[in-house]
Amino acid sequence: MPDNTLDYLVIGAGPAGLQLGYFLNRAGRSHLILEAGPAPGTFFRTFPRHRTLISINKRHTGYDDPELNLRMDWNSLLSDDPDLLFTRYSDRYFPHADDMVSYLGDYARACELPVVHDARAVQVARPDGAGPFRVTDRHGRTYEARRLVVATGVSRPNLPAIPGIEAADVYNTASTDPADYIGRRVLIIGKGNSAFETADNLVATAAVIHVAGPNSVRMAWRTHFVGHLRAVNNNFLDTYQLKSQNALLDGDVKRVDQQADGSFLVTVSFARANEVTKDIPYDRVIVCTGFRFDASIFEPDCRPALTIRDRFPALTPAYESADVPDLYFAGTITQSRDFKHGTSGFIHGFRYGVRALHRVLEHRYHDAAWPSRDLPAVPEALAAAVIERVNRTSALWQQFGLMGDAIVPDGQGGARYLEELPVDLDPPVPHDFGCFRITLDYGPEHDQVDPFDISVGRIRQNDAARAAEGHYLHPIVRYHPPGGAPPVVHHVTENLENEWTSQEVHVEPLRAFFARHVQPA
Repeated sequence: MPDNTLDYLVIGAGPAGLQLGYFLNRAGRSHLILEAGPAPGTFFRTFPRHRTLISINKRHTGYDDPELNLRMDWNSLLSDDPDLLFTRYSDRYFPHADDMVSYLGDYARACELPVVHDARAVQVARPDGAGPFRVTDRHGRTYEARRLVVATGVSRPNLPAIPGIEAADVYNTASTDPADYIGRRVLIIGKGNSAFETADNLVATAAVIHVAGPNSVRMAWRTHFVGHLRAVNNNFLDTYQLKSQNALLDGDVKRVDQQADGSFLVTVSFARANEVTKDIPYDRVIVCTGFRFDASIFEPDCRPALTIRDRFPALTPAYESADVPDLYFAGTITQSRDFKHGTSGFIHGFRYGVRALHRVLEHRYHDAAWPSRDLPAVPEALAAAVIERVNRTSALWQQFGLMGDAIVPDGQGGARYLEELPVDLDPPVPHDFGCFRITLDYGPEHDQVDPFDISVGRIRQNDAARAAEGHYLHPIVRYHPPGGAPPVVHHVTENLENEWTSQEVHVEPLRAFFARHVQPA
């Protein structure tokens, strides 16, 4: 009887599932991609609710290099086909979500990906605890695979534990028609992009809008985390500060009481006023507090552990479940790896995480070597290789601090250069003679510095001796000695144009760093 067990089953045909399917197809691995909706990218048929993406679509960069262009293209999936770039689908800097739906459908067709539509997974089991996974869809069809990759995104509303909140509207389903809020007093709970996107939509029609939450608003231009409040959504802050009846409430919503006439009385405890509590009337309450991963489809024999207030699966550096072997995750649900710091929750970040995941799978299960090249282990060659990479790579640029290259000396005068490893994943080659890890990252306390405050001291961009004090994105090379001693760190000073090409300022200090730490053959 033939073995019908797949090598891989992928749940979800959003950007991450399609990206993994591209790599699995190219490697010739047997797999299927299950999609709950009638076409790829079901999420983007609904979200964002007001239909404007906050992922940038910069078509005109001045570069001819497709790798460099990916630094400014936050929507394209990776492929070898120049026609499969999202920049061909829209001229808008912040594109319409419908363009993403079209793009994902075309990508799946062009790459001939084996997507099974209308196949919402309702049960995941592993009957003997170690053998193949068995997935059942809503029609009762079953699929069996040796490895399972979940790429479903965060699909459940993340509702705070506030008494009475079940009576409020939620971002997923609240009306987006401003006419439905004419003359109304509206409370929006949450301080992220979905909350401010909702508030901006109502500025012209609502009488009063309050946006409430216990934490300070964090601006993406300051923290460098693109999930914090983006400028495209912050018009509401102007209306608050310029006295236009709207307000930002810093405090906890303690209770939501719906009245007999359908209005609400909401109890708010203000953080800025020594916990003063006030009952405030509203006509509408909308909850915009994000989403969480839905683990309910997993049977107890393979249910993954969760993390960050049970919002995301707990992962190893290889994107594997922390407690269920052969269960992997891809896409925005991998953001526990760099939560509220990096880009794993977004296409321009997780497309590289998916590529790294595929390389992990190829290495673990199919004896494939991690992509690499050989170099002479001499300081000049190593410095030149690093400078070439940091001036061009999009993966290290987008997955700053999380994804890095590795240089592994062999102790015999040679070295192996491996690209795009998760920084906490051991190089998949012997490294008895230590190794070097290369990342792009921001400097210390970068999110505490106002980049527009000219009174704040700045290092000169030609001051290599003070490179470690730089706040902006720059290359960092760490030498990890054999035996587990703490790493030795070298910073390549930041540069306005992100071009680290100066022999004196960038190359020579890096060459000297390698000279101090490369062991002679």
